Amino acid sequence: MTVDAFPRPLPRPRKIARSDPSFWRVTAPVFVGGFATFDVLYSVQPLMPAFARDFAVSPAQASLSLSVTTALLAAGMLAAGAVAEAFGRKRTMAVSLAATALAATLAAFAPNWPTFLALRALAGLALSGVPAVAMAYLADELDAPALGLAMGLYIAGNTVGGMGGRLAAAALSDLYGWRPAIATVSVVGFFGAAMIAWGLPPKRDFTPRPPDARRLVVTLMRHLADPGLRLLFAEGFLLLGVFVCAYNYLGFRLAAPPFSYSQTAIGMLFVIYIVGAISSVTMGTLASRYGRRRVMWIAIAIVMAGVAVTLPDNIVAIVLGAGLITWGFSGGHSIASSWVGLRAERARAYAAALYLFFFYVGSAVAGAAGGLFFARDRWPAVAALLAAMTGAALWIALRLSKVPPPRHLQPR
Repeated sequence: MTVDAFPRPLPRPRKIARSDPSFWRVTAPVFVGGFATFDVLYSVQPLMPAFARDFAVSPAQASLSLSVTTALLAAGMLAAGAVAEAFGRKRTMAVSLAATALAATLAAFAPNWPTFLALRALAGLALSGVPAVAMAYLADELDAPALGLAMGLYIAGNTVGGMGGRLAAAALSDLYGWRPAIATVSVVGFFGAAMIAWGLPPKRDFTPRPPDARRLVVTLMRHLADPGLRLLFAEGFLLLGVFVCAYNYLGFRLAAPPFSYSQTAIGMLFVIYIVGAISSVTMGTLASRYGRRRVMWIAIAIVMAGVAVTLPDNIVAIVLGAGLITWGFSGGHSIASSWVGLRAERARAYAAALYLFFFYVGSAVAGAAGGLFFARDRWPAVAALLAAMTGAALWIALRLSKVPPPRHLQPR
């Protein structure tokens, strides 16, 4: 009997298919985590006119309540992958979401505008341990056919959570004021943290790795060297930039004449988000069936059509246009985020982190810049900015259709 001096490593566990019962054990807690993430993150968006009034700041300054959160979220995203590699993806997501809920709740009691912004920034930094890690977790655990649906469900959770947080915050603000509204909505973050901590199976082949700054930089640069990933990162920047900018200033538009709607009425605009939940699953499934290259540009074209439809001072046109923007954004994001996970051969957590870094930087930059356009010529100026960004996104989508797949995805 001989002993192999160099034993072969154990085979990696088989990835989970859609027909596997474990598929729902994985996707359900991630869905709830995505719901809680966007619930806490975007609950301030319909309250921006109230911030401008109570803190005596401009619309552009009020938009910082969201922009500082997404900016710190983007910055923390680059280190989130390394933290998850050291402490485990499940633990990182649960702790991050609980810390986010705590900071967001404390912001409801802020005595002044700088303190409020500082706490919202801390909430964004804490939240960075959820989105990229969740995307990488799904990409590692699920096979390719299941990943499109799972990513669509995760983004649907984002969408429904964003809608619910905005609606609840707007309605509660009219009844009790914006401070109780934010405090109440933020509690959902604690529930999401508990769901991940006790409901999500741990990664099956996890081996802790200590943080390595040099490895982090080398890995990020390797991903940035891939022309397809670079285009996907730019697409993410433009997609969320257009989406957040549009909803930021539609709120201010509806609060002013000729509409002069209440906070609750403005919040009802976010019911449209249910369209995004449907789109993320539908477009993700279509992309898996017919190819991401064939479907991506269609999602962007729908966004462009939505921007044009919002131009008249007519509430039906505004709602329809916002619905088209939401459908196209959610579908495009679902396709792009799953595409990143498939295109990155290794270190998917870092690839997802880079995608979401640019994704949330786009939100911070366009969300704040839109205020300058709104101050100059109200909604027509904002629509011109959105049209320019959407045109660039469409060009990128068409370029993506011509970039060859990486070697590990090419037929052999």
